[in-house]
Amino acid sequence: MDATQQEATARARELQRNWYGEPLGALFRRLIDDLGLNQARLAGVLGLSAPMLSQLMSGQRAKIGNPAVVQRVQLLQELSGQVADGSVSAAEATDRMDEIKRSQGGSVLSNTGGTTTSSGAPTVKRVVREIQSLLRSVAAAGDIIDAADSLAPSHPELAEFLRVYGAGRTADAVAHYQAHQS
Repeated sequence: MDATQQEATARARELQRNWYGEPLGALFRRLIDDLGLNQARLAGVLGLSAPMLSQLMSGQRAKIGNPAVVQRVQLLQELSGQVADGSVSAAEATDRMDEIKRSQGGSVLSNTGGTTTSSGAPTVKRVVREIQSLLRSVAAAGDIIDAADSLAPSHPELAEFLRVYGAGRTADAVAHYQAHQS
């Protein structure tokens, strides 16, 4: 790889860090390890071609262009955490990955199938995921924690919000959201 390619790859990884919280190679490798997948199976679940997944992992491409794929990545990240903490078994994870593969994605606040309650209101988990996604699209988790640490002395509630939604687990954010509803 020549210097120009190295610079382009470094730039792509930095963009990925800004957009997704970390380079996609690290994120995808963690999903592969945590969920017991190989690259081909991960690509299939996400709805990407194997070459596209490889390009994203290596930094040859910076951005996932399809919002549905981004949402599937987020769903797999949550599933990975549930497998890691033991709240979801390997068999359940396989079933959930099949569901994720079939999901159409789109904005998690839209009123499309599966994102709302029978009353038409978005589910708490969907709202929380949208907040998390928005925060994480603005800054990496480490930057969000730094911002929270800076705010903590004068604005502890805002600092807590940033930590919980910007760098925390979805389950913790759901609990926070429910605790702060009037």
